[in-house]
Amino acid sequence: MTESLESRVDRLESIEAIKKMKHVYMMYCDLGYPPALLGPLFVDEAVWTSAAFGHHAGRKSIEDFFGGISAQIVFAAHLAMNFMIDVDGDSATGKWRILMPCTMMEDGEKVSRWILGDYVEDYVRRDGKWLFAKIDFLVNFDVPSLESWAGVETVRDA
Repeated sequence: MTESLESRVDRLESIEAIKKMKHVYMMYCDLGYPPALLGPLFVDEAVWTSAAFGHHAGRKSIEDFFGGISAQIVFAAHLAMNFMIDVDGDSATGKWRILMPCTMMEDGEKVSRWILGDYVEDYVRRDGKWLFAKIDFLVNFDVPSLESWAGVETVRDA
């Protein structure tokens, strides 16, 4: 059965809306992780999880996480790329890569670091608006800017 023109347009518009939401998320992260701006991008029952940064279930827990992470990551430039988004009605999945030069506080000192990671995400459309339902962030490497990442990299199982 051939997909209708209306379904195709909705799928393409949904992909664009999800891409914009992800870029807004990255922009807010780069502005110091403000919980009041990031929180509304998530459904109430959302999950943000990462072996490196913890498991945060529920929008309130996610907002609390963002409220505290700015003390650890004092500068960040989230560069999202290589996206793949699949839409199925009012739900969707996505995969992204991120390269993030950042400044982190370590023992009271600022340290320039490179983080490479990948996101696996679930999205839902509520009242016509796309929101994050789950973000799973895997850190492939996190190294000081003058060190090599060779030998410390991690990849996600297929």
